[in-house]
Amino acid sequence: MALRKFITIIGIIAVLSIISSCFGSSEKSDNNMNSGNTSLVTPSGDIDDNSINTKDSGAASGIKKFFEYTGFSNATPGHIIMLLVGLFFIFLAIKYDYEPLLLIPIGVGILIGNIPFFQTGSINLQLGIYQEGSVMNYLYFGVIKGIYPPLIFLGIGAMTDFSSLISNPRLMLLGAAAQVGIFLTFIGALFIGFNLPEAGSIGIIGGADGPTAIYLSSKLANGGIINGIQTKNLIGPIAIAAYSYMALVPVIQPPIMKLLTSRRERLIRMKPPRSVSKVEKMIFPIVGLILTAFISPSSLPLLGMLFFGNILKESGVTKRLADTARNSLIDIVTILLGVTVGASTQADVFLNSQSILIFVLGAFSFMVATAGGIMFAKVMNLFLPEGNKINPLVGAAGVSAVPDSARVVQTQGLKEDPSNHLLMHAMAPNVSGVIGSAVAAGILISFLY
Repeated sequence: MALRKFITIIGIIAVLSIISSCFGSSEKSDNNMNSGNTSLVTPSGDIDDNSINTKDSGAASGIKKFFEYTGFSNATPGHIIMLLVGLFFIFLAIKYDYEPLLLIPIGVGILIGNIPFFQTGSINLQLGIYQEGSVMNYLYFGVIKGIYPPLIFLGIGAMTDFSSLISNPRLMLLGAAAQVGIFLTFIGALFIGFNLPEAGSIGIIGGADGPTAIYLSSKLANGGIINGIQTKNLIGPIAIAAYSYMALVPVIQPPIMKLLTSRRERLIRMKPPRSVSKVEKMIFPIVGLILTAFISPSSLPLLGMLFFGNILKESGVTKRLADTARNSLIDIVTILLGVTVGASTQADVFLNSQSILIFVLGAFSFMVATAGGIMFAKVMNLFLPEGNKINPLVGAAGVSAVPDSARVVQTQGLKEDPSNHLLMHAMAPNVSGVIGSAVAAGILISFLY
């Protein structure tokens, strides 16, 4: 089989060489006719050696040019590294079921973005995501202009049930407390050497919300001049870091949850959430939209679409629109977003020390956000009577990785007590974390844009 493939490749190269030679000889003949010389034979009857050499050089030139345009000629160690990273993402998604709807599109996008091709300043093959006029460049427009994230939020709103949050509003504070990771990481990024807009974009990774991270970085770290400050294009590294940590929620959060809580705290049982009426479900997104938009108008593209999607769901009269938003639309946008974000990790743009720093800061941000939610739950318990206390594990769901962090809380709670179900309680800070991270993004845009 291997020999057959080798012979096939040699055959293809030979055919290309013959075609190239024919074109070369044809072009030479045309030139000779134009110059009045139509014979390849000298007046003495001998064959013109220069003509034969021209044919040979045409064939060699064709083969050389073919090879120069292949990925084998243009590959660098950086391309190989990024191809391995893409394969690793796909492996995690398939083998361990880590956010496959995100990691497979991103992994394939990394492969697409790191196939080596011929690049020079004078030739634009319109292949790469950063080459003007290429298909990938047009699709990437939705990332750099922040078009995809609001559409994702529309689908999330159409899927989200705010009942747990409405029934126990105090749990919203846990979602707010988890955003402490965003602002601490913002300060850390400034200390390391990133400028103000870049630091703000890096800090949002702590919210564990990929669309919000992409939206904010498209505004503050897009390679343009923001508020008089020249920024670098950090959309790719920030998006990959945010989605990576979202996928690794089941790996990162449990050790932190166990470290910061005692067994007695992990066994706390919470009262079942009360039943929520349809009227309350309908009023909540309307009030939420108006209130959050007044507090942080810059977050309107995200939160406006989030609450709009929820109104479609809860109104009961727009079922078709709600179904489209939470199924077809969000699936299409997820595919486009994942592939283009993955393709933006082109080796010559992505592989640098700043990308590594972003991943380190992102991990720090995510861990601080998880710890912030847990610790704030413990502080709240100091003021709550017995029988009304909060299981601190629920605080870990304050990061907005919906619904993965809530599932992690449920899993950890069942490990301690198989009859203690925390999922519905955890969904309250989980969905409030989505709102909180979007509000935080709006605040950062207001201050830094």
